[in-house]
Amino acid sequence: MARMFNPPHLGEILREYLPEGAMVEEMAHRLSVSRVQFSRALNGRSSISAEMAIRISLLTGTTPESWLTGQMKWDLWLAAQKPRPPVEPLPHAA
Repeated sequence: MARMFNPPHLGEILREYLPEGAMVEEMAHRLSVSRVQFSRALNGRSSISAEMAIRISLLTGTTPESWLTGQMKWDLWLAAQKPRPPVEPLPHAA
């Protein structure tokens, strides 16, 4: 298996789209989410859900798929950092 690199959390990427000096409260209001919910996503303490991906895409002019793909890469990288569970592969069909 190819070794994955450490992808940035989506909050880091989202910061690049925000205007200089943007306030968490203002961005949360624009997204119609709570300040806490936006802050957690922005600071890497929560995942980007499909609903949040749609909202962020509308805010930034990007696609929801790009946000969800980034989230999937982040989640997969985190999971790959843990010890692998003992899983017995299925036998190959002849």
